[in-house]
Amino acid sequence: MPKLKTHTGAKKRFKLTKNGKVKRAHAFKRHLLNNGRKTTKRKRGLRKATYADKTNVAAIKHLLPYA
Repeated sequence: MPKLKTHTGAKKRFKLTKNGKVKRAHAFKRHLLNNGRKTTKRKRGLRKATYADKTNVAAIKHLLPYA
């Protein structure tokens, strides 16, 4: 059986935790961050990592076979 390839886009975006959860970063933090667009509170919340939704976990783990 040949080795499986890891999806390079997924390995840059997701990390698996010790308990098998999938950590991810928030979206919408690249541009349009000036006054009047996004509040400071909203931008501060976008900095923090969160977990991927349970409906997507199986697909993400399939892309990261050795994680």
